[in-house]
Amino acid sequence: MIANEMEIELIEPLIPVEDYLAAGVHIGTQQKSSDMKEFIYRVRGDGLYILDIRATDARIKTAARFISRYDPTGVLVVTSRQYGQHPAKQFADAIGAMAIVGRYIPGKMTNPALQGYVEPEILVVTDPIGDAQAVTEAVQSGIPVIALCDTNNMTSNIDLVIPTNNKGRKALSMIYYLLTKEILKIRGIATSLTLEDFETEI
Repeated sequence: MIANEMEIELIEPLIPVEDYLAAGVHIGTQQKSSDMKEFIYRVRGDGLYILDIRATDARIKTAARFISRYDPTGVLVVTSRQYGQHPAKQFADAIGAMAIVGRYIPGKMTNPALQGYVEPEILVVTDPIGDAQAVTEAVQSGIPVIALCDTNNMTSNIDLVIPTNNKGRKALSMIYYLLTKEILKIRGIATSLTLEDFETEI
């Protein structure tokens, strides 16, 4: 009986699949990297690669559990992407983490003489390409990296991949919202935050 309940829990998505689809979380790019092959569901007629929503859902849950092991103040979220900035900031504020949005100043994690120097225990990035400098510094410092990865991303320096459209406004809002909700749930913290709170104004 317990085994059956666990199976149901494992396949129970965080939100209905239709909601993921409506946010465009599954829409990839027209390029695919060999690293992201396992997360690709199919290729569309127009050449866009489509991500597997089940993998995205499972990885959000895994990432939330992983992040929850750390003190919130040791979590750093970095994003240079315009549409990632508001949701990433909301995520950081809600869970008590640090956020660096916009331009990342090289040395933030490696140069103690730099103003605003930080020593995170774990790094979350919106795009390994746009946030490459932060990823490099985290690797140099032995800090685990969680990254939102699209079909074209390379993942060699990433410890945990969340496969998603990491360029779309609604997709980024959705991922950061679900990650926040799941982390707070694991910590036993009630929240009144809604998806709308994470959406960037157009």
